[in-house]
Amino acid sequence: MNENPHASPSAVEASRQVRAVIGRLRRRILGAAEADDITLGQVSVLTRLADRAGVTVSDLAASEGMRHQSMTATVAPLLASGLVERRRDPHDGRRLLLVLTPAGRRRVVEGRQARQEWLAGQLEEKCTEEERRTVIEAMTVLERLTRD
Repeated sequence: MNENPHASPSAVEASRQVRAVIGRLRRRILGAAEADDITLGQVSVLTRLADRAGVTVSDLAASEGMRHQSMTATVAPLLASGLVERRRDPHDGRRLLLVLTPAGRRRVVEGRQARQEWLAGQLEEKCTEEERRTVIEAMTVLERLTRD
């Protein structure tokens, strides 16, 4: 269903292609740093936690578009492996926040590095210099869509 009945056919097609490619690319990028002991969902959780001082399971579930129970199941192995820990919220002692441990932070840094190396390698191997410049220009256009 077209949410904007006034969108041009080219806007609708561009939307479809961007969503499809970004979804596949996201999975490939995340997979580039995935170890056998951690799922793509857990990688995503670690990455989200790295950018925040602490977050509840409920807030994390909402940001990932998951049910609370599903997020609890995703987080449990991260807690058990020592990559994440629970801490009392300093502003509301009733709330428990999830935070990365030093091991979790190292895992995020290593994962980001692996993903960066994978994508740069793919761009180097499969694209010409002109195509890489086109990608950079396209990112400028797509970045504009993320601004309010």
